[in-house]
Amino acid sequence: MKKALVFVFAASLAASAFAQGTSHSKPNNAPGGFASSGNLVYHSGGRVIRNAHAVMIFWGSFPSGYTTNMQNFRNQFGTTGEYNVITQYGGIDDATGTVGLINLTNLAGSSTPDYFDTSTPPTNVTDAAVQAEVRKVIKAHGSTDYSAIYEVFIPSSSYSSDGTATSCGGPNLAYCSYHFFFTDAAGKHVKYSIQPWAGCAGCQAFNNASLDEEHFVCHETREAVMNPINNAWFDPQGNIGDDKCAWSPAPFIGTGGFGYQYEWSNLASGCVKTR
Repeated sequence: MKKALVFVFAASLAASAFAQGTSHSKPNNAPGGFASSGNLVYHSGGRVIRNAHAVMIFWGSFPSGYTTNMQNFRNQFGTTGEYNVITQYGGIDDATGTVGLINLTNLAGSSTPDYFDTSTPPTNVTDAAVQAEVRKVIKAHGSTDYSAIYEVFIPSSSYSSDGTATSCGGPNLAYCSYHFFFTDAAGKHVKYSIQPWAGCAGCQAFNNASLDEEHFVCHETREAVMNPINNAWFDPQGNIGDDKCAWSPAPFIGTGGFGYQYEWSNLASGCVKTR
C-alpha cells in the first residue's frame, strides 16, 4: 500500500484525512496533522535507503524558476540538519543489502540525471501514469538507480489520483503528495513519489508555490528513505516519522531559506527541526 502526506484543511475532513494518511495507505500527505503517540519502531528485516539520491522528473510546463528552485532545494537537503534527524535510524539497505544507519548524502549524486519531459501530462495523472513516466525515464537513461527516489512533478493543469482520492485540482482532495514503489523485471524495488502542484488551500503552508512544494519534497524524500517499501520504521499507529509531525508543529523556513517540516526524533521523543 502507498504512503502519502495527508493534510486536513478543515475539521470536517479530519477523519477521512487521517484514514488516508496512516502508514500503509498510499496518500501520506493530506490536509492536517496526525494524532499518534510513541516512538518509531524498527520492524525486523525492514528496508531503508542508506545513501539516497533524488532524481527529479518535471513532466509538463512550469513557471519560470520553479524547477530550478526544486533542484536547488534537493542539491543541499541531504547534508542539512533537517535531513540529519533521520540518520538516527537504520536497517537493511534496499539497494545493496548492507546493514547500518542512514547517512547524510548528496541527494543530487545519482548517475541518472534529472529529466525534463516537455509533453503534456493528462489532466488526471493516475498512479499507473506516474509509474509509466518513471519507467520511461529509466528506459531513456538505460539503467535504474535503486538508491534513488524518482520524484515526478506535475503542473497546475494536472492533478494526481489514487482511486477516488485526488490531490489539489481534483474532485476529491484527500492528499497533497505520496511515495510508493514498484517491482521491476529484475525483481528489485523502484522507489518514486508524485509531487502535484500545491495550489489549493488544503496543501499550502507558505502561500508560495516553491516553498510549499519544497515542504512536500522534504516529507516524501525522508519517508521514502526511512520506509521505501513500507516495512521498516513506523509507530504503533502505523505512522512514519514525517507523518507524526505533519502540519503540527507548523512547516517552517529552514536551512538555505527553503521550506521544511518537522521530523519525529526517537532521541528526543518528539518533533524536531534539526539534529
